[in-house]
Amino acid sequence: MDELNGKLIACQILITGLIARVANEQRDPLRFLTDFRDEIKAVVGGVNIAGMDSTDRVRAVAQKTVDELFSLMKPPSSD
Repeated sequence: MDELNGKLIACQILITGLIARVANEQRDPLRFLTDFRDEIKAVVGGVNIAGMDSTDRVRAVAQKTVDELFSLMKPPSSD
């Protein structure tokens, strides 16, 4: 289980870095990140989770993960 958690954390870090890289190439990185976050949250809210009686907990954890990923990104520097 620790190995799986480690791989998931590594994927989250990789995705966060990729999103940040793309955002830095935009004219308005903060707007890009806000729009992208909103799109991801909408996808998580609408994705079909099969095979479970109650998907509310899974969806809540996924939403929390999205929030954590975007909270790792610092605002653009003023330089």
